[in-house]
Amino acid sequence: MESLREPIRPLTLDVSDVPSVAFGPSNTTWLANVFYMTIEGMMFALMFASYFYLRTRVQQWPPGHLAPDLRYGVANAVVFILSVIPARWVQKRAPSGDRAAIRIGLMVLAAFALLATAIRVFEFTTLNCRWSDDAYSSTLWVLIGMHAGHLATELIETLVLLAVAFTDKMEGTRLADAAINSDYWYFVVVTGLLNFIFIYGLPRVI
Repeated sequence: MESLREPIRPLTLDVSDVPSVAFGPSNTTWLANVFYMTIEGMMFALMFASYFYLRTRVQQWPPGHLAPDLRYGVANAVVFILSVIPARWVQKRAPSGDRAAIRIGLMVLAAFALLATAIRVFEFTTLNCRWSDDAYSSTLWVLIGMHAGHLATELIETLVLLAVAFTDKMEGTRLADAAINSDYWYFVVVTGLLNFIFIYGLPRVI
């Protein structure tokens, strides 16, 4: 006698609507970038703490030096603020896969990064101290130098993504990488502006 029961069919899950590329917190690379920025942010925090500790040990600030010249510090601060516009442009266009818009955004962002790097080179000449003069000078140079390293890293990454954007490989995970690159640029901007406030602003008000 044949069984009247329906044969058991395996359950299936329809994933046809699931996007092949994740942006934001759903992307593991985004999370790794957040962890990296957290670690690097702690390095800046420790250096800022050292800077303020030194301030509490002396009456005059900067101790035995003129405050760094404002010219290049202000110029770079302006560049950093304006550079947020193309960074945000790329981040907003990346999910749509608009390669033409992404190329434009990356080109403008790379130009800002190149300009900031060039200004930074001149900035080192107007700090009014040598790195080996004293603890204040060493801390100042480490803060500027550390940020210069992050700036150079971001410039290289942006140029690489720009080169990829002119090929057919600017799709899928590369689009997510372009968006994540903007997040890292925001980190460079924020730490750069904090450097400006602490190094150029505070010596003139405290």
